[in-house]
Amino acid sequence: MTDIEIAQKNKMIPIKDVAAKIGITEDKLELYGPYKAKITFDELKTLQKKACEKPGKLILVTAITPTPAGEGKSTVSIGLADGLNKIGKKTVVALREPSLGPCFGVKGGACGGGYAQIVPMEDINLHFTGDIHAISIANNLIATLIDNHIQQGNQLEIDPRTISWKRCMDLNDRSLRNIIVGLGGRLQGVPREDHFTIAVASEIMAIICLSKTISELKERIDRIVIGQNYKRENVTFGQLKCTGAVAALLKDVIKPNLVQTLEKNPAFVHGGPFANIAHGCNSVNATMCALATGDYVVTEAGFAADLGAEKFLDIKCRSAGLKPDAVVIVATIRALKMHGGVAKTDLSAPNTVALEKGFENLKTHIENIAKFGLPSVVAVNKFITDSDEEIKLLQDLCEKIGAKAVLSEGWEKGGNGTTELAKAVAELADSGKADFHHLYEDNLPLTAKIEKIATEIYRAERVDFDPAALKKLKDFEEKGYGKLPVCIAKTQNSISHDPKLIGAPKGFVFPVRDVQLYAGAGFVVALAGDIMTMPGLPKAPAALNIDVDDDGKITGLF
Repeated sequence: MTDIEIAQKNKMIPIKDVAAKIGITEDKLELYGPYKAKITFDELKTLQKKACEKPGKLILVTAITPTPAGEGKSTVSIGLADGLNKIGKKTVVALREPSLGPCFGVKGGACGGGYAQIVPMEDINLHFTGDIHAISIANNLIATLIDNHIQQGNQLEIDPRTISWKRCMDLNDRSLRNIIVGLGGRLQGVPREDHFTIAVASEIMAIICLSKTISELKERIDRIVIGQNYKRENVTFGQLKCTGAVAALLKDVIKPNLVQTLEKNPAFVHGGPFANIAHGCNSVNATMCALATGDYVVTEAGFAADLGAEKFLDIKCRSAGLKPDAVVIVATIRALKMHGGVAKTDLSAPNTVALEKGFENLKTHIENIAKFGLPSVVAVNKFITDSDEEIKLLQDLCEKIGAKAVLSEGWEKGGNGTTELAKAVAELADSGKADFHHLYEDNLPLTAKIEKIATEIYRAERVDFDPAALKKLKDFEEKGYGKLPVCIAKTQNSISHDPKLIGAPKGFVFPVRDVQLYAGAGFVVALAGDIMTMPGLPKAPAALNIDVDDDGKITGLF
């Protein structure tokens, strides 16, 4: 059966019964039908306090560098949570919300796969509780208020050429990357170049995921830098005095969503920033709710450890004061063989030579996680084509560098297929081996922070800054933003900036062609290589396979 067929055959239990498993009563839920709910503000405050006083063990799931063969990080995260519950560990999983762009593009949804899924799968992958739509509207309200301010006299003397705030939508649409607005005469606005980004790369998405309260949300929105005036001074959105209206659109979005796994275990699914162009983690609020209600919390960060994990550890943990206890690095033998040079069409054939070569990618990620003072275990997401010889080789290669590799069969068997992994992860989380620290200190110059990530995590020889980017970084520091962490936007398909450099490249020059200030979110974005904040659709998008019948039954989602 396909993933969606498995999900549709599953019999869900009412979400109030799922909530009861973790001590949340029905009156503390805002129901979105029988199987989805948000947490009320009162309960959110209670859980935030509890998470600070006595949190559960925090387990981060990351992965090797993605390949077309697939890695299955969400599948392993969900399967691991079910496996931990199977062995008697009260566990809650906290994941990001899927974006519609990838659902209709090439990546598909983000609800796991096989018998390790969260449900209702169709709802979560499509409109869910409307969070991303509300974020898009709030983002675009800011854009319209900026343009209206300029049209109505421009009291703040905003220079239209410097406006940095982009519109957004939750689809992949390359045609909207660079546009002209305000055409048609004086009554239609001031003509200027404008841009769209995908909603999950919006600063509003990042702000939602890092804000604990409405007050903090408004403070962050106030700090958003929207451009400069004619004196080259920064103009913040707070100066337009419309923050309350934007926050009103987001009042429900800040509340975490609760759903369930196929095995009826609780799952908080909230927030969805991309990890290649944003910070790639679910919301702080969802993580805190999970920490307050579970003895163990499984959460994931997008793409590989060089992207999602680094940003989780250097941005989210820094902002929220979180301290992980263990890390799981997901790998597949198929993907490692691709990193060893095998074509996708040949992955079913055993190839220990390519596996050993591709192992260098996994080794780099294991080494990188250790740089944060965190212990890790490798979850080998098993495929039926994996040979016993290949599995044994991978485990031996991990053992030689002091790592442990455990098979994960959640896709095929659900929680029953991850109990051995669950035991290894629980033991690691309980071991006290974690001595977490960030990769860099706040006081480092912005250029030095970028260089540290590029040389220590990506293994670049040096960083080549575009002169305009250097000028902007200097300006950021002069205006008081020098202590912010950095969020590097680069390809997810390589540890480097170049998607063609598979495996474990070293000694390359890492190009930073532009930087952007996300003062509200609280980080500086450095754009490397040809990364785009508005993706495009592939030649054969997933939309070709999606349909719905007269009974409302959806097919083709994955």
